[in-house]
Amino acid sequence: MLRLLRFRRVSLGAVAVLGLLASGCAPAHRRASWAIYPLPRQQPYDGVAVVSQPDGYGLHIWIAADLSESGICQPRWRPDAARLFNGNGSAPFSSGLATREEFFQAVARGDVRRMLRRESEALCRKRAAQRSFRWQEPPREAGQVREEPFPLLQEHELLSDPKAIEKLENQLLKPPAPAQPPAKPPQTRGSATRQ
Repeated sequence: MLRLLRFRRVSLGAVAVLGLLASGCAPAHRRASWAIYPLPRQQPYDGVAVVSQPDGYGLHIWIAADLSESGICQPRWRPDAARLFNGNGSAPFSSGLATREEFFQAVARGDVRRMLRRESEALCRKRAAQRSFRWQEPPREAGQVREEPFPLLQEHELLSDPKAIEKLENQLLKPPAPAQPPAKPPQTRGSATRQ
């Protein structure tokens, strides 16, 4: 009887361990691969793909070079990353926005920050080789996000009033009024010719 109880304890413990192990195993498409690689946006070194979700979804983090300080080039972080699609496939692309929380989770990883540093340094070398590179850590929580004002637009960069443009277009599209013959000069009494 004692042996039977011991066997039951061991077998129940083994079943519990096997259950925990089995619940942690999931097919590859059901877990994030955490693949990290350069994915240019407009030019080389200005983007990094992070496959942080199952089925190849993740983030496309955009890197910008901050040249506002004389002689220094450093990364300018925008925590509003694009949503990555097909990140594990042969043609990854991005569209829309990922959440800021996902951005913060991704940049908390050392491997992601190392890739971001490498790409931002290469971007600075390409954009401003004469400047020194200074690494700026990406924000890891909402309180660290520094909203930077964009420079004010000059008047020549602003669009005209849409109503004024529409009025001008309508005037240009109207057919020209027909030309009227010139009016005859009025005759005066003294100018009548004698016959």
